[in-house]
Amino acid sequence: MPHSPEDKKRAITRVRRIKGQAEALERAIDAGTDCAPLLQQIVALRGAANGLMTEVMESHLRETFGANINPNDDRAHDENVEAIMKILRTYFK
Repeated sequence: MPHSPEDKKRAITRVRRIKGQAEALERAIDAGTDCAPLLQQIVALRGAANGLMTEVMESHLRETFGANINPNDDRAHDENVEAIMKILRTYFK
């Protein structure tokens, strides 16, 4: 769960974007849109959901593992979290 006001705002913005994309997809299906454009919309929706998941995961990792690494060394904490996030971002693409 994003805890800072900025993180919450970013997460809500992403959720609203995903909601809009899902509604557009529903309208396209209802209108009988061809498969290729539907697939493109689905991929965009999946990308948006993965982006949200990445942001929430990063927030969770920073909160969960940050205190256990070395509370006096913020740089080591950020580097460790960033290394994990790099792997996750590759997976979520």
